[in-house]
Amino acid sequence: MRYKLIIFDFDGTLADSFPWFADLLNGVADRYRFRRVQPDEVETLRGQSARQLVAHLGVARWKLPLIARHMRRLAAKDSHRIALFPGVEAMLRRLQREGFVLAIASSNAESTTRQALGPELAAMFAYYACGAGLFGKAGKLRKLARRAGIAHRDSLCIGYEIRDFEAAGEARIAFGAVGWGFTDAAALQALGPAFMFSHPAEIAMQLLAAGAADSA
Repeated sequence: MRYKLIIFDFDGTLADSFPWFADLLNGVADRYRFRRVQPDEVETLRGQSARQLVAHLGVARWKLPLIARHMRRLAAKDSHRIALFPGVEAMLRRLQREGFVLAIASSNAESTTRQALGPELAAMFAYYACGAGLFGKAGKLRKLARRAGIAHRDSLCIGYEIRDFEAAGEARIAFGAVGWGFTDAAALQALGPAFMFSHPAEIAMQLLAAGAADSA
């Protein structure tokens, strides 16, 4: 098995939380006084990194922790509205059967991710590192690998954002990009991730194939 520890981002990777986020975003913009997002901007924004988005919306850096806390509170209240992407449950079950160690690194709260997953799926994850700041995920990835006792070279981070790719690189962990989140798949592919997944079922298939190739 090439990778032993699989660290998932939650929102946008396992959970289809963008419709919920989009419903609330402009209200949050009004509260914290940054630019509203217009419908005709969305496609352009899908190709931008988190830093570019923050600059585009005119969000002061000192406000980011306040906004993150506010969004976590809203997500906790609305966790019943956040559904998993089709195919995620079957993918997680297969990874567990195949012996992968599963973990979550998320900006969301652990209680919210557990509630959205449901008790059975939540129990499949051996480790959680939640409440990460917008640019603080690298530390969470290192912490998870350390807690699991698994070398960074045997770990894989799976996410949908350019900042996930950047955090994985900072933590010296390989990155797998999913093409079903908000970030444009072509923008993620251009980064040269170790894996590019177009459907949840491909995650187990590609990881098992990579392990078989290494052992051949």
